Amino acid sequence: MDRTHLQRTLVLLKPDAVQRGVCGEIIHRFERVGLNIVGLKMAWADKAFAEKHYFDVKERHGQKILDNLTEYLIMGPVIAIVLEGVDSVAIVRKMAGTTFPFDSAPGTIRGDFAHISKDYANKHERNVANLIHASAKPEEAEYEINLWFEKKELHSYERLDDKHTF
Repeated sequence: MDRTHLQRTLVLLKPDAVQRGVCGEIIHRFERVGLNIVGLKMAWADKAFAEKHYFDVKERHGQKILDNLTEYLIMGPVIAIVLEGVDSVAIVRKMAGTTFPFDSAPGTIRGDFAHISKDYANKHERNVANLIHASAKPEEAEYEINLWFEKKELHSYERLDDKHTF
């Protein structure tokens, strides 16, 4: 396979995914569609690191949203994953479902494993526990991968089923 057309994306299994014990099932879904895991580690982010991850949220959505997101990300360990495959950013976003689990379709990660609505979260001043972060664009993926991983922690390889998947 011509590996020059492959794309990498970052996925974070957030603290609620880790604490609920659904990480294996989520990772399995990515492998099942033919995405390669080229980086994987558990980390516990602090506030400063979480703010680097969400570097543009304050400008786009305000301080309150940034505070909510960083508080959510630092409440426990996360599993950081770099996935590689053709159109991996778009594939992972589709598999994750919409940001708000209540609006996510069945069959998506958020649609199958979470159900909190934006209205409920706002009314009860709760974070929207949506299990997963997925890079939105290739440029964002590159920034996030470089933030979470050193180059020596990333590994490319061919899968035995590549000829069937691509």
